[in-house]
Amino acid sequence: MITCHVKYIIDPYQLPAFERYSRRWISLVVRFGGQHHGYFLPAEGANNIAYCVFSFASLADYEQYRQQAAQDPECIQLVEEATELKFIVSYERSFLRPVLE
Repeated sequence: MITCHVKYIIDPYQLPAFERYSRRWISLVVRFGGQHHGYFLPAEGANNIAYCVFSFASLADYEQYRQQAAQDPECIQLVEEATELKFIVSYERSFLRPVLE
């Protein structure tokens, strides 16, 4: 299993737009074979940091998801919306492997 952890720097004045974006991506990751563990939005502390965590069975499955998402109309529309509205300032993606019992 490979888990992707994304740290977002967001525009805090556009939090509702980022939340709509997040809710739509959860179902898309699942549709492409992943397991989404949720988005985590600012509540206390920094108001411009958000996180996202999701997993795929393997790095190869994650790469397949990326290829499919790049051609999927709904995914393309979400990326275009984020680019146009600029509610994501930047992000960094890390890959982790879980240690489970």
